[in-house]
Amino acid sequence: MAGKRSAPRPPSAAMHAVRMSPGQWVACVVTALAIIASLGGYGWYQGIVGNITTAQVDTDAWDRPNSVEGVMNLLIIGSDVRSGDNANYGEAEGERPDTMLIASINVDNGAATLVNLPRDLVVDLPGCEAVEGYEGMSPHSGMINSAMTFGGVGCQWQTVEEVTDVHLDHFVMMDFTGFKDMVDAIGGVEMCIPAPVDDPKAHLTLDAGTQTLSGEESLGYVRSRYGQGDGSDLSRIDRQQEFMGAMLRQVLSSEVMTSPVTITNFLSAVTDSVTTDEELTVETMTDIAISMREVDLERIQFVTVPNGQHPADANRLAMSQPAASELFAAINSGAYLEDEEPEDEGEESEEGSGDAAPAPADVSVQVLNNTGVTGLANEVQGVLLGEGYDVTGIGEPAVRFPELTTVYYAPGEAAAAELLAGSLENAVTEEVADLPQTLELVIGQDWNGFAGGGGSSGPEVSITEDLGGTTAAGARESAC
Repeated sequence: MAGKRSAPRPPSAAMHAVRMSPGQWVACVVTALAIIASLGGYGWYQGIVGNITTAQVDTDAWDRPNSVEGVMNLLIIGSDVRSGDNANYGEAEGERPDTMLIASINVDNGAATLVNLPRDLVVDLPGCEAVEGYEGMSPHSGMINSAMTFGGVGCQWQTVEEVTDVHLDHFVMMDFTGFKDMVDAIGGVEMCIPAPVDDPKAHLTLDAGTQTLSGEESLGYVRSRYGQGDGSDLSRIDRQQEFMGAMLRQVLSSEVMTSPVTITNFLSAVTDSVTTDEELTVETMTDIAISMREVDLERIQFVTVPNGQHPADANRLAMSQPAASELFAAINSGAYLEDEEPEDEGEESEEGSGDAAPAPADVSVQVLNNTGVTGLANEVQGVLLGEGYDVTGIGEPAVRFPELTTVYYAPGEAAAAELLAGSLENAVTEEVADLPQTLELVIGQDWNGFAGGGGSSGPEVSITEDLGGTTAAGARESAC
């Protein structure tokens, strides 16, 4: 059984043994709490939960945002520490988040929102004191996940709170081995792989088609950046969200839930690999679990913080404002957890037979830069991905060279074109008979950014509609 670990403000060098895995286990850790609540009659669940390693974090060491009654926010970190059982995954020194999310849980109704914080996100980092095992750092601009490298998990906790203004109640960490063991404990996860994958860096080779991924394959799939998509961290996050939905479905299936052996193996894999703060007690976890006893996949939402290309570095990201602030304000208010108002059947458009506005996730768009400004297409792509659009590629135009920013659309896709054009400061639309995808956005010389200065509109933020998020059910559907 793991012992307690403590240290002054951020945790000490003992935390270098901390374990944590990429983002998907996030949803499964939350789900594990729900399972725990249903196991009170088994008796042995107390012993399983007792395997969790704890660490002390001095949260009085910085000025903190106010907590929100009825809402519990967890900082969930997938650590890429490469020592011990994780040595097979590389030789990088130190420890940093491979994946980082805020899991915001409404303890009254069990709804949850998981907010991805891309590791390529550049933010204003706070000063953190040197502690045993960490050199500390002075305030500077840097990648959000570098705080842990310099100051441990306490410094990472402080950084996320100061950047988002969201009060974090607890943290949970897991490593590569823990994630792999979780997947194997439930017999693997079924995924639809759209195209063959060959990524030596992720130790991953997969054929196209529906298949059950083992723990090792799942780890490679969610970590891979160079064998799939456009190679960006944002593309990887989209894939992780799909995997989360698939894994949640598997964990909550009757095949798993009715097997005491499988449940025991799964919970053991979770608790053997998790490190939390000392305040996240068994009693607290059980309270959360009780609120999530009936897990509704439609009430578990995934979203990536709105972002775009960093103005000083094309390989880094910056938060898109005001959309990012609106998201964090929604979390602080708990408004995103409320049931959405049903649409009045009498409010149908007077056009009646006109095209219904599609969701961004249903719209494929190619982004082409006709301005000569280096990196602009990549920046626009980042915002569109944050809104939920399916960006099929970026580059420079080879066929159409408009001076005005133009959204070209395939026949029958006028509604999709209007949706995209409406989110831009100035854009015209034009039909093209042989367009290979739904839309083609050519950025012209008149480019003036996105309407409202960010990727979403208005203060009434919808996680799934305004910010391009999805639900656990939706993520599972998009995977296959």
